[in-house]
Formats: sequence, C-alpha cells, structure tokens
Amino acid sequence: MEAILRFETERATAAPARLNAPALLFIGFGALLTGAGVLLLVGVHWAGMSPALRFLAMVALVVAFHLAGAGFAAREPRLATAFHGLGTVTLGAGIYLAGQIFNLEENWAGGALLWALGAWCGVAVLRDWVQATLAAALTPLWLACQWAATPGGGQNQILAVGLLGLSFAYLGALPGRSAPGARAALVRLGGLGVLPAAVAVVCLRPEPWPFGGQGWPVLLGWTVALGGPVLLAGFLRGARAWPVALAVGWSLVLSILPHETGLYLWSGLGFMGLAAWGLRDESRERVNRGVAGFALTVLGYYFQQLGRRLDMSLSLLGLGLLLLGGGWALERLRRRLNARIGGGAR
Repeated sequence: MEAILRFETERATAAPARLNAPALLFIGFGALLTGAGVLLLVGVHWAGMSPALRFLAMVALVVAFHLAGAGFAAREPRLATAFHGLGTVTLGAGIYLAGQIFNLEENWAGGALLWALGAWCGVAVLRDWVQATLAAALTPLWLACQWAATPGGGQNQILAVGLLGLSFAYLGALPGRSAPGARAALVRLGGLGVLPAAVAVVCLRPEPWPFGGQGWPVLLGWTVALGGPVLLAGFLRGARAWPVALAVGWSLVLSILPHETGLYLWSGLGFMGLAAWGLRDESRERVNRGVAGFALTVLGYYFQQLGRRLDMSLSLLGLGLLLLGGGWALERLRRRLNARIGGGAR
C-alpha cells in the first residue's frame, strides 16, 4: 500500500493535471465573454468620458489583462494564455480607438501594423499559440490594408492569390502528424482559410491579362503574393517547401484560366494533390481539406454547367443524388485515407 501511495504521489507531482475538453471550452468562452463584457461596460460610459480618460481606460484594460495572465502563469498556464490573448485583442481595439479619440488621420494599414507588432511582441515574450495565431492573422491583414491603400494597386485578384498561397504555407507548417504550439495553430489557421481563399480566387478571375498595366504596384503585388508564401514555407519546412511552391503555382494558374471546364478540372486536380500531400506527410488536416475542396469543385461544376441546363425538378433531383452518392463516396475515401495515416479514421 505504501508503494502504491508513493507512486501515485510522485506521478501527481511530476505531471500537472491536464484540463479536459469541457474545461478548455469554458476557459475559451469565458475569456471571450469577459472581454466582450468589459468592452461593453466601457462603451456604455464612453460618451461621458473625457479623451484622456478614454485613453487611460483602454491602456488600463490592456495592462490588466496581461497582469492577470502573468498572475495565473504559474498556477494555470491555459488560463494565463487566455488572459494574454485578451490583452492582445484589446490592444487592437485601443489602437483604433486612440485614433478616434485624438482625431488622428485615418490609416487602417498603420493601425494593423501596430497591432501586428504587438502580437509579435507577445510571441517573443510568451511563445504561446494564441499570440502566434494573432500574429499570423494580423500580419496578412496589415499587408492587405497596405495593398488596398497603395496608389495604382488594390487589385483584389492579387490579394486573393496571395491569401491562398499563404493558406497553403500555413497548412504545410507541420511536416509530420502533429506538433505542439505555434505551428499547430498555423495549420488550423491555414485549414480555415484555404477553401474561402480558393473560392475568392475563382470568383475574382479577370477578363483581361492580369499582369498588364499600372506599372510597378502590380509587379510588386504579384512578387509579394507569389514569393512571400514560398519564402515562409522555406522557413517553416526547409528543403521540403517544394509542395508549397507547387501549390502557389497552381493558385496562379487557377486565377487566370479562362475556360470554365478547364478551371474545374484544374481545381479538382489541385485538391486531389492537396489530399495526396497530406497522405505523404501524414497530415489529416490536409487530407480533409483536399477532399472537401474536391467536393466543392464538383458542386460548383454541377451548378455552373449542368444544373442550369435542366428544369427545376430535374436539377433538384440530380443535386440530391449527387449529395447522397457523392458525399457517401467521398466520406468513405476520406476515412480510408485517414486510416492509412494511422490511429484510425476520423
């Protein structure tokens, strides 16, 4: 009995207790509601506050959230991560409200840059996944705002191609099955962005040749949109960055294909390649996004090429059969691919 008690005591001392999923969910929603409640409380009294008091209130909120995070760092690191994330989010609100308080010249790109720099400072000091996610999201936001404000720039197609390439770079941040921390957050962020960015690239395809006219802004925009994701992939994956370079090239071709049928064939081929890439690197995230993108391509082709040529009843019948049969087949394929990765299908 004494040996058992000693073993259990040593194990409890050596490994701190891990929070289960409901506890993590409560922490996440609690942090979100706390931030919303505090900002709403400030907003209720905003009109009656002087400019100096408004500015001090926003600074006090940022400092208070980060101090709360520092206070919980030793006892509960996850709660500390939530409070530090609230502090960085509140920093963004404070930056833009400071511009309103003091009637500064409107510059969305400058505000996004300051917010991104604050998130990067959080990454350097705290090295947690929330700060990394904010920095990875705010940096492209700053580039997008700067591009929209550039004289002669602002072409949405360049922005869409750049975001799609960046999503591929984030999605490929993990060369293996799993990794903790910031890189796992990048993969989730890339998984969220790859399908909306692909839809945006298809919808924003121009009629004229996209590389002509408007001089250096267009050249600079395409350079950043195509070269930035490849350089980031080289930093994240080293010599194994070539799949991201292929994905960026695929995104460029997708943005300029003029023929509808060729567009859907190219799109389906690219998402099949994404699933194959995930299978090669044992990444379920890429496999799932590849299968989902292929399904989205098939649905788009049906609506654009087949559904509009049929009457309403036949179109709905065909769509129902496509969803039932195609969805069942793709789900079986997804499970089989994930089962080949190991650990069972999910």
